[in-house]
This record gives sequence, structure tokens and C-alpha cells, in this order.
Amino acid sequence: MRSLAIVGIVLIGLGIAGLVVQNISFTQQKTVVDAGPLKVTADEEKTVPIPTIAGIAAIVVGLGLVAVGQVRRGR
Repeated sequence: MRSLAIVGIVLIGLGIAGLVVQNISFTQQKTVVDAGPLKVTADEEKTVPIPTIAGIAAIVVGLGLVAVGQVRRGR
């Protein structure tokens, strides 16, 4: 009962964060040349987009879980 509400609140927070932050960027090291003792690496920046529908869905599911948690608590 109470755990559903907690999971719902976490989902709502993640959904709001997903709507505010449109992309997640990170840097990955990639080995370009590896010839014996010579090793050349390059930093490659990658961007992962967060779909708007995912944020909205997380908020809606979170609100549903909070509502179900409140109904079960009332019994």
C-alpha cells in the first residue's frame, strides 16, 4: 500500500526530470590506434535523447500508483 505511493512519487519525480532535461550527454573514450606500445584514444561525446512521451507516461503512471495507494490505505 504505502510502497505503491512511494514508487508513484519516484516515478512522478523522474517524469518531471525527464521533461526538464531533454538529453543526457556523456563522454566515452574510444581507442583509435592500438599498435604495440602506441595507443591513441579519442573522447567521443554521445547524447541520448529522452522522449517527451516517456516523461508524460512516467507522470501519469506515478499519479495512478499514488491514487491506488491512497485508495488501499483508506480501506
